[in-house]
Amino acid sequence: MPSDREVRDRRRQAIREILLHDEPVRHQHDLVNRLRERGFAATQSNVSRDLRDIGAVRHDGQYMIPSWTQSEDSPFRKVVPFIRKMNQAGPHNLLIVTDPGAGAAVAQAIEDDQWPDLVGTVSGHSSVLLLTDNFFFQKLVYQRIRYYLGMENVVLEEDKELDEGEEGDGEAEGEE
Repeated sequence: MPSDREVRDRRRQAIREILLHDEPVRHQHDLVNRLRERGFAATQSNVSRDLRDIGAVRHDGQYMIPSWTQSEDSPFRKVVPFIRKMNQAGPHNLLIVTDPGAGAAVAQAIEDDQWPDLVGTVSGHSSVLLLTDNFFFQKLVYQRIRYYLGMENVVLEEDKELDEGEEGDGEAEGEE
């Protein structure tokens, strides 16, 4: 019998396939039904957590997985080991703290990647300030960095402010 972790990982892979290859998913309960059709036991709360943990976002009324989750040749991947932590810095910005002296290299890698959801970067000796236009783009950048850091399944204490914006998304948009 498969472990809970194996079941969860298979369910998350099925969600990725549904979001990348099937008809658009507009509501979490639709995704629950599609998973059940594929033989997965799922609840709305499972699906909500899975969507968050795989980096899916809701945009234009449907759930999607940003294209950066598929990129293996990103310059940013090469500087990930230099990142120590990431914090929210104001209403639309993020601060990446790096190893001493690595701020410029991390900022350059982000700029080389040409992240469309960023307005710009400001590098320091051991930090990078990421500037975004609004909360939605801040959340996308935050999820992207968590993905690259291998933290898509980890919720840290300092992540709560950005994660709180995700919890209510379903209810605010008519989810059950």
